[in-house]
Amino acid sequence: MAQSKLISGEVVDEYNKPLEGATIRLIPGNHLTITDSNGAFQISLPSTGTHTLIISYIGYASQKVELNVSDLIKDIHIKLQPEIAQLNEVVIKKDRVTSLKKEESLTIESVNKNFIRQNLSGSLMKSIERIPGISTIGIGSGQSKPIIRGLGFNRVMVVDKGIKHEGQQWGADHGLEIDQFGVARLEVIKGAASFLYGSDAIGGVIDIKPTPVPDQNTLGGSVDLVGKTNNNLFGGSINLYGRGKNLFFNTRITHQNYGDYRVPADTLYVYDYAVRLHKNHLRNSAGNETNLHLDFGLKNEQVQSAFYLSNINSTSGFFANAHGLEPRRVNTALHDASSRDILYPRQKVNHFKIINKSELYFSDQYMMETEIGYQHNFRQEYNQYVNHGYMPPIYPEDTPIPIDLEREFDKHVFSANIKNYLWLGRHEIAVGINSEHQDNSIGGWGFLVPAFKKTLAGAFIHDKYKFNDAFVLNGALRYDYGIIKIEQYNDWFPSTVEQNGETESLYIERAGNEQREFNSIVWSVGASYNKDKFNLKANIGKSFRMPIAKELGANGVNYHYFSYERGNIDLNPEQSYQGDLGLSWTTSKWSVALSPFYNYFSNYIYLNPTSRHDYLYGAGNQVFEYTQSKVLRYGSELQAKWKFHKALSVEVLGEYVYARQLSGDKKGFTLPFSPPPSALFNLEWSPEFADKLNESFLSVDWRVTAKQDNIVPPEKKTKGFNFFNIRAGTTIDVNDNPIAINLQVQNVLNTRYMNHTSFYRLIGLPEAGRNIILSMNIPFNLK
Repeated sequence: MAQSKLISGEVVDEYNKPLEGATIRLIPGNHLTITDSNGAFQISLPSTGTHTLIISYIGYASQKVELNVSDLIKDIHIKLQPEIAQLNEVVIKKDRVTSLKKEESLTIESVNKNFIRQNLSGSLMKSIERIPGISTIGIGSGQSKPIIRGLGFNRVMVVDKGIKHEGQQWGADHGLEIDQFGVARLEVIKGAASFLYGSDAIGGVIDIKPTPVPDQNTLGGSVDLVGKTNNNLFGGSINLYGRGKNLFFNTRITHQNYGDYRVPADTLYVYDYAVRLHKNHLRNSAGNETNLHLDFGLKNEQVQSAFYLSNINSTSGFFANAHGLEPRRVNTALHDASSRDILYPRQKVNHFKIINKSELYFSDQYMMETEIGYQHNFRQEYNQYVNHGYMPPIYPEDTPIPIDLEREFDKHVFSANIKNYLWLGRHEIAVGINSEHQDNSIGGWGFLVPAFKKTLAGAFIHDKYKFNDAFVLNGALRYDYGIIKIEQYNDWFPSTVEQNGETESLYIERAGNEQREFNSIVWSVGASYNKDKFNLKANIGKSFRMPIAKELGANGVNYHYFSYERGNIDLNPEQSYQGDLGLSWTTSKWSVALSPFYNYFSNYIYLNPTSRHDYLYGAGNQVFEYTQSKVLRYGSELQAKWKFHKALSVEVLGEYVYARQLSGDKKGFTLPFSPPPSALFNLEWSPEFADKLNESFLSVDWRVTAKQDNIVPPEKKTKGFNFFNIRAGTTIDVNDNPIAINLQVQNVLNTRYMNHTSFYRLIGLPEAGRNIILSMNIPFNLK
């Protein structure tokens, strides 16, 4: 070693924080050293030849550095990236997911693309429904909306690459425009998170993370193929990515086409009218979607900046016998001629999105993150013109609105977030501002929600204080301000009304020019304690939600719900107080986690049925009005797993939610779409085969759901049910490319049951019948 050269350097994590105890191995020679508390190391390098440094740290991907002694070698800076390990559906990362779940006082679940593939369903929200506390409002075979602990619609925020996803999520029939093939990882925050995300996060957050940046000097991609038997779906997604030294790109094209889905029923009753189903098909529930993605950016030691472009296009039909007011007028012969055509009524949706997300590392103690986004959501609903009330019996030829355009929503959204992260001793401080502007115009001959403009702005500070490795405190404070302007709308046809004893023909005003301003201060305080195998977390806080345009200004027939809905311009923002508790114990053989919560709304916004009926615009639909009441909610999730053999394990996932209105016309009743108690029992076999087969598994789920007779009129009670799902999969190594194959059989016994959170439950429509899903992921490396 007398002629050796002394090499020094430092090892940091993805946030440029020093990694103490990282192993530095020099080959040939197999010399070892470890980093100190500052992440620094020194190692002697022989003065001739080429050598390799292998840097490794538990939970992080190892990194190799080639060194040629003849070159001028300066201090080496090594940044390690977290290594993902699969443990059922949860992604485990050192100092990322594991630390996140332990140190954050809220209940957080993290899932990765393997979990999504193994549970692939018609939409991303349906694919993550296996997580306890998560349910969906099913809209058909291709769309669904998330519910977290019984709260949904605008009370659950979906965040994509740091920007709040904005479509027309107020409607139960409006799905989320997200391509699940393009999602590599997401986090689910159960419970109020307004202190970080602002309004609409009062019930929880689904945070879709960016796709990881490719490794340096790589070019590759993957092909996803999927087929489903229930609705004869076929689809695929092609991905191509590449990176030089600092510049990278990632592209994806997805297409799916599906027919009418089948249910285990041959007759339904709409308005007590018997509707016969042709070969058990839900006529006109077919659809297709085509999605385009392009990511590109720059990454080096100081900067990571990426642009994310996506264009989501879908066309889908509504169940013909359940849209509008005339189930008898459906041309069944036309619809039943093909299970793949998309006739009236149908919807076309285009969602364009561009996001820039940048991370700037100024030092080991300071990092700034910016997120800037623009979204354009364009939704059109088409149907045959049918007059109701005083609408003209024959559609006027001079009307500029197309005769088949029932409704149109054209929404532009601009968003900007700035977050600053500081590491000061034991403090991890985040300070940021969020802003958003929405401009939503409307069209079509049907009216429900007025056009509006909405502007939001908020500022927050969050501090995480580590007393030691076991005890962490969290505290946050936030202020939000919002303004919403509702635009006037008058009918395009005259109605006959009586005023002051005289009969007049007027173009009735359905919405006036209105403006409301809102502001609120919210806060959160929590703690987490970790000791060996035990984890305890607790959090209390206040959240809020601004009323949306539908709640303030709706005034029309909702054909999907057979109701006439009226908004209330005087509504106040929802205020919510919530307490969360989490307890878990984990060993190598078994684990158990319990997550109870308590929630109180001082003024929950609620669509209340009245005794009145509308005859001007419909056929005597019951009138529903938005009002507010005090609401109490509590519940819990349970997760328990026991690995009783090296290849066999059992798991129990349970959830329970209770809600009760404490004031108002429906005092003593629950809330709509309240999920009943449910449990999932799982048996999984994970054998180890030859070298060419990895991550093989065979899994059986038994879902048991209790009846839901705790309802709020006009909801109907739902019977309890149980059904079986089977999942199996393996990964085959072909030329060092791991090809993943997954097979599912959903509703194995073709059980007839109704989900209480289903969109079509009001007409007694059961959930989809047996469905066999085969999917395959084929990666390839070109460089």
